[in-house]
Amino acid sequence: MRPATRSGRIAAAIAVATAILVAAPVISIIVLALQPAPDVWQHLIEYVLPATLLDTALLLVGVAALSLAIGTGTAWTVSLHEFRGRKMLLWLLPLPLAIPTYLAAYVYVDLFEPLGLVHKTLAHWLPLQDAVRMLPNLRSLPGAVVVIALVLYPYVYLSARTMFQYQSAEFAEAAKTLGASRWTTFWRISLPMARPALAVGVALVSLETLNDIGASEYLGVRTLTVSVFTTWLNRGSLAGAAQLSCFMLAIVAGLIAVERYGRRNVTTEFSAESPRLTPRTPLTGIKGGCAFAACLLPVVLGFLVPLLYLAQQSFKRGLFANFDVALWRDAFNSIAFASLATLTALLLGFATILAWRWRPNRLRFVAMNIAQTGYTLPGLVLALGLLAPVLAIDNGLNALAGWLGQSLPGLIVVGSGAAVVIAYVIRFLAVPTGFIKAGFERIPHDYDDSARAAGAGQTTTMRLIHLPLLRPAMVGAVIVVFVDCLKELPATLLLRPLNVETLATSIYQYASRGSFEEGALAALLIVAASIGPVAWLTRFSDVPAGPA
Repeated sequence: MRPATRSGRIAAAIAVATAILVAAPVISIIVLALQPAPDVWQHLIEYVLPATLLDTALLLVGVAALSLAIGTGTAWTVSLHEFRGRKMLLWLLPLPLAIPTYLAAYVYVDLFEPLGLVHKTLAHWLPLQDAVRMLPNLRSLPGAVVVIALVLYPYVYLSARTMFQYQSAEFAEAAKTLGASRWTTFWRISLPMARPALAVGVALVSLETLNDIGASEYLGVRTLTVSVFTTWLNRGSLAGAAQLSCFMLAIVAGLIAVERYGRRNVTTEFSAESPRLTPRTPLTGIKGGCAFAACLLPVVLGFLVPLLYLAQQSFKRGLFANFDVALWRDAFNSIAFASLATLTALLLGFATILAWRWRPNRLRFVAMNIAQTGYTLPGLVLALGLLAPVLAIDNGLNALAGWLGQSLPGLIVVGSGAAVVIAYVIRFLAVPTGFIKAGFERIPHDYDDSARAAGAGQTTTMRLIHLPLLRPAMVGAVIVVFVDCLKELPATLLLRPLNVETLATSIYQYASRGSFEEGALAALLIVAASIGPVAWLTRFSDVPAGPA
């Protein structure tokens, strides 16, 4: 093992500190949950938990099943078939990721409520009562399942597409020689081989669904996340909210266990003698048109409808012409919080992986893995877990100032918005850590050995070799983290300083007052900021198919 250097010790210290930072909210929640809250639990058991647990389970299962169906079907269609418009769909299908779940909920409720656009359109051809009866009730569990799945299915699509397009041709050819039809090949070969990727995609969808509060609350679904929110703020019981959060963490652990169980002992290997990819089957005429329409439908419902509605409302209400000064302030707050969090997460992620690269050992391995677990924490649970540590820091700073005879600074961490930045860093640290780890795996250790043989130190090797080769991975991480921070609602809603709004919380406030349309421009800014990064992530998604 290489001897430790000063740079290596600094990187290792940062890696350990990062792991402690990520673990702190979980430890805080467990400590809070140990406090008694008997009065709250009597109410929860009698009136809240039975319906909440049932709604949460049904929502998770429904969203996962619908996202799985849409994501798998579209991925299989565009990966293994050739038809007109296919290349355009490669760029369009991931775009619903640019629409936060809460925005989709606000838009569709506005569209389908009585006197909404859909109702007015139907009223031109039908009597008023018939038009009302034909409107679906989106403020319901089925409505929440459909709306949330329409914007989260790309997680399954992106995971499944990677597996489908790299499947070897020999499997499909063997099935064909045995007389298997295209559907039989899909069910018996393609789908089982893609199971690990599908498990990852479904786990991500479920985590995002559990993290959601804006859409669930607005659509009237009583999830555990909403119950934690109301127990904390409405009933004033921090201990009860922490105990409910432990339930949520148990569900998260179960989702991760299911995802890993789905990938157990599953490997996909290419033949050394015939490493050919499966050729795409041409679809022409009606079949090609149906394939294009089927893949375009989720894009229209999950992306184009919300985007066009937000643009239409912004123009209709003159939000472009009369740009509200408050919107500039909210946009600045969003960009400032997201930029600071992105830079911090990138630096911490890089130092954590670099420490493992320079001197692998058990401590650094554990620190690296803990650093990647923050994404599994729902934003609301993370905010609850951070509350005690950041208040303890503020109280400590005030006590220090009083001991030194200085004026008390007040709530520095909470009042400055630093708590929001810390929450963003913890929640999205897994992104730069994962990107940079994957980037380092593409850099042979021979490069490090050659640099060391030439007399270069670790810092010089990092600056001249690692950083230039890691630039694409780091750019990707910056883009993804920045956009995720812009869209994050639960943690921002609960940790932002008083009288400070971001674009996400501003939209939430408009929706809470029943005037979501007035926040259409703020919503449009979030979507516009997200489109480019989502498209960037798909630019290398297509690979040449094997010969037919």
